[in-house]
Amino acid sequence: MNTAMLSPIRKANFYLSSFGFFKVPFIWLSRPKIISLDEDKVEVVIPLRRRTKNHLNSMYFGVLAVGADVAGGFMAMSKAQQRGKNISLAFKAVKAEFLKRPEADVLFTCNDGKLIDEMLDEAIKTGERVNQVVTITATCPSLHGDEPMAVFELTLSIKQSKR
Repeated sequence: MNTAMLSPIRKANFYLSSFGFFKVPFIWLSRPKIISLDEDKVEVVIPLRRRTKNHLNSMYFGVLAVGADVAGGFMAMSKAQQRGKNISLAFKAVKAEFLKRPEADVLFTCNDGKLIDEMLDEAIKTGERVNQVVTITATCPSLHGDEPMAVFELTLSIKQSKR
């Protein structure tokens, strides 16, 4: 596929789907879609379907973790790629607060673009691993507007890789 002809969002979703299929199959199975991506914010939606819901007809917490992972990690990968840098990315810690059952498609939002820019600057400058907490909020806009269903605090850990 010639990705040069795709819009930035379609290109991001193609990359995410390929990454999920080849590297992390559970991401691929959950079918997250990036709906917006800019310098400050990323929004990812995961549909509530048979494979993403639990016995209570709400989104399974493992799938919620996938959404938080993608929202927290994709922006860092995208920003590093824009800079022409390879990074090693992992999450070192996870704190989640589940507030309400998400009984519809879930929107995951991370507004930490500036923080991630600072992390990348430091990791590139020092060559050391940099750890910071990024926050991801999960909402069900079709049912509850902007009311949070869950809030995730993920300790993002990045380091410039030599490959």
